[in-house]
Amino acid sequence: MNERFAQARQRLTQFWGQMGKKQKIWLGASIGVLVLSIILLTYIFTRTDYEVAFTNLDATDSAAVMNYLDSGGITYQLSPNGKSISVPSAVASRVKVDVGSQGLVKNGSMGFGAFSEGSSTFGTTDNEFNVKYLNALNGEVQQLLNGMQGVESSKVLVNLPEETVFLTPEDKDQASASIMMNFTAGYRPSQKEIDGYYNLVKTAIPKLAIENITITSPQGELLSSATNGIAAGATEAAETQFQIQRKYESELKKNIQQFLGPLLGDNLVISVASSFNFDKKKSEEQLVKPLENNNNNGIIISEETNTNSSTNGNSQAGGVAGTGETDVPGYNAAQGSGNSESEQSSRITNYDVNRINNLIESAPYQIKDLSISIGVEEGKLNEQSLASVTSYLTSVVRAQLANSGQDVNDDLLIGKKVAVISQNFAVNGGNNSVSGLSTGWAIGIGAAALAIIGALAVMLVRRRRKNAAQEELVADEPIKVEYPSLDMDVSQESQARKNLETLAKRKPEEFVNLLRSWLVEE
Repeated sequence: MNERFAQARQRLTQFWGQMGKKQKIWLGASIGVLVLSIILLTYIFTRTDYEVAFTNLDATDSAAVMNYLDSGGITYQLSPNGKSISVPSAVASRVKVDVGSQGLVKNGSMGFGAFSEGSSTFGTTDNEFNVKYLNALNGEVQQLLNGMQGVESSKVLVNLPEETVFLTPEDKDQASASIMMNFTAGYRPSQKEIDGYYNLVKTAIPKLAIENITITSPQGELLSSATNGIAAGATEAAETQFQIQRKYESELKKNIQQFLGPLLGDNLVISVASSFNFDKKKSEEQLVKPLENNNNNGIIISEETNTNSSTNGNSQAGGVAGTGETDVPGYNAAQGSGNSESEQSSRITNYDVNRINNLIESAPYQIKDLSISIGVEEGKLNEQSLASVTSYLTSVVRAQLANSGQDVNDDLLIGKKVAVISQNFAVNGGNNSVSGLSTGWAIGIGAAALAIIGALAVMLVRRRRKNAAQEELVADEPIKVEYPSLDMDVSQESQARKNLETLAKRKPEEFVNLLRSWLVEE
């Protein structure tokens, strides 16, 4: 066995000695890449991928889930804070369903499920039942709040008044609720969501008014719109207006960036400040107009014409002059008589005109003012380019303020709303984040390494075959073995003996071959 190992070692040594320097480097690099690839692929295909199955657990829930996993022989990873448990991805869905069906995760509270766990409430006193009911009510409200978006955990304390028939409703104590809520990192509830918390607690607890609810967080107290004196929807409207204004500014900034970026380069800073009028106006117009091309007259809808003529007899006043008691002395007597004629005509025309009713609703998002400032790296702009950029920004401001009521033709006014700053930019070193390779990249790198190793192996096999063919050609020629010659003069007999002893100790194989050659010659 030792001789075989020695022969194999000798062959490897001989093979390594026959290789050139470049061949040795390539062979060593190939072996190293092969070993690294094997290690990498073994790690990728044998490791267990874990998936976070449970988060925001308290100590009781974590212990219950861990006992379930231990009993089922399922491996898991517990986070350093003990609030998250990860299980293998292959069984994550099944574990979630099993744990949910068994009700192991209770979020620190039992809820009304505590009544179903006991076999019977017989023998329970009223005080014990009231305490158990209050704890269950706290748990139910807590579970409802924990199910809201962004809520990490909550703690609920409800106080219910004692029921008695000796007090009037005005004299009875009212129910109250104190709630502590913790939100996920970076989450900020809106006013609409805060009002939802108050309404949820109000409807879940009987005889509870909103003013008797207190909800706090580590950042401070959360106030309802009703108790804070804010009109319903006012905060939401303000947030909506703020989002609209920011969206308008970002879109305008994006358009300017797309236009000036190819001209001035990436080193371009744009600032847009706008002011909006969010008042919605509604007006109604009732207009009356004559017809066009009708001499300012309307449409004739009715017309009435009347004509009258008459002839009457007429005589002059007078009579017989009398002397009686009833007669008028000296009254002129009539001297003749005649006829009178009259004619009368009338015309009534009724016109109608155009009646126009306009109901006008102005848009609530009207821009009132706008200013644009850009910063360009120094040396990028000459006087001509600066004038062109300023002219472009001025035209943008004019177009945006066309309906704002300002005099957009006033160059001095519009010029104050545009600023171009040319200055060297400050260089801030960024944080270089190093992220690990994904599984796809790792597999790709491993496949490329295997391809390189395969190509190197093919090259080495071909080279070995070529060397073997050359060795076969050389093997046909007689091999002359040269042995070291020794000076055997009589005068130097002692020195020769020492040389033979030294040769026998250091190189026994050559010493044996030397003796064989001497025997063959004799």
